[in-house]
Amino acid sequence: MQYLLMCCFDEAKWEKIPEAERDKVMKDYHTLLQDLVKSGHLQAGAKLRPSATAVTIRKKNGKPAITDGPFAETKEQLGGYHLIECQDLDEAVGIANRIPTLPLGGSVEVRAIDFQEI
Repeated sequence: MQYLLMCCFDEAKWEKIPEAERDKVMKDYHTLLQDLVKSGHLQAGAKLRPSATAVTIRKKNGKPAITDGPFAETKEQLGGYHLIECQDLDEAVGIANRIPTLPLGGSVEVRAIDFQEI
């Protein structure tokens, strides 16, 4: 089954972390991703640009309304995602626990993908 790991972190907090520590986190990310490729778990993933570059689309009275920024006003923003193949939720949570930003205060939401035939 596939799971989506949605990695969130406070962008303002990230900018305050010393560059050497951020470089180490990114190096740890690279190592994790290489491990997931080798093990066959990683299906896709990407780092997202800062949330300030996002737009949100809603419909009001049947017409699209586009606003700048993310849809939720929270301290943490979605910074990236990983699509992984796992046997079950426990395995997906085990991989999510290896995300390098967790010790720095980030969070990872794990969701199973519910595929539907089109």
